[in-house]
Amino acid sequence: MYVAVKGGEAAIANAHRLLADRRRGDRAVPALTLVQIAGQLALAVDRVMAEGSLYDPELAAMAVRQSRGDLIEAIFLIRAYRTTLPRFAASRPIDTGAMLIERRISATYKDLPGGLLLGPTFDYTHRLIEPEMAEDGAVPAPASRQPADDGPAPRVTDILGDEALIEGDGADDGGEPADLTRSPLAFPASRDLRLQALARGDEGFLLGLGYSTQRGYGRTHPFVGEIRIGEVEVEVDLPEFGFAVTIGRVRVTECQMVSQFTGSKDVPPKFTRGYGLVFGQLERKAMAMSLVDRALRADEFDEERRAPAQDEEFVLAHSDNVQATGFVEHLKLPHYVDFQAELGLLRTMRGDANEDRNQASKIGESEPSALDRGDGSVGE
Repeated sequence: MYVAVKGGEAAIANAHRLLADRRRGDRAVPALTLVQIAGQLALAVDRVMAEGSLYDPELAAMAVRQSRGDLIEAIFLIRAYRTTLPRFAASRPIDTGAMLIERRISATYKDLPGGLLLGPTFDYTHRLIEPEMAEDGAVPAPASRQPADDGPAPRVTDILGDEALIEGDGADDGGEPADLTRSPLAFPASRDLRLQALARGDEGFLLGLGYSTQRGYGRTHPFVGEIRIGEVEVEVDLPEFGFAVTIGRVRVTECQMVSQFTGSKDVPPKFTRGYGLVFGQLERKAMAMSLVDRALRADEFDEERRAPAQDEEFVLAHSDNVQATGFVEHLKLPHYVDFQAELGLLRTMRGDANEDRNQASKIGESEPSALDRGDGSVGE
């Protein structure tokens, strides 16, 4: 710990006590419980889990409470805690096609096998403050779910793929996927590494980049092929059993963005895709992620990289809000020596400049004017 002045340790301890006091708030009001935060501030909890790279709603709720609602601080807490956890296995890739769907929409097909499902969404609200929010009134129960179709719910990209109208998912080469939590980010980055970085990236930053691609800063003409939200099973291979075992379920949001088509003299035109997958119900983040993923694939389609969203190093090096917080907030640390050095340099430079001006002024005063020499026309 850097203690810059005498008595700094005591001041810091008191600052911690003051923080705890402000965090608790009015003692006459019941304290927030983790169950309340996880249940009633679920989208905030989902963001903390997604960008903290750790699926644990109770722990994320604890971080939200500890950080007084500062989600980036909560994400920082989760990241730090995550580094202390041992790894005992790697799960199989989750099967989003077998998702227990609670929300499913598409901007490309009106009638989909399995049907569309609006689910819990703000999309159709009027964005007006509801006075009822000031009270703890009764909430009517939703109508029981009536599926539009009892059949399977194939992904839109699978439907397009059956006609070879969209690029494939990409074959699994059997190699180990990159792991951003164990190895530092390096460039050029493989797509699996890029997707990991985007999944952990700041939602606001990715949203701004995704928006830029729609305003012409990138070669995209996107359609939301499908957004689906729901629970998927997590399976782990156990060598002693010889088969995979389901160890739990996680809620995820998946977005498949269908983008402008491409082709060549040897390959017929087909749609390309952008992909987004995040923990929890975070469709805005998944959409932004899929837009940026497509923009970062410019080299694969021989597209010129001209926009910020197409610059891999710019995007990935600046999308992590924990790293960004560290670089920005470190400016609050004492920089007394550096500042005094620059202050001294500035004073010296100003002194030299003043001396130069004084010297120039004296030289000007020592030279006789045209009137003094009598060779001018002034007064004649």
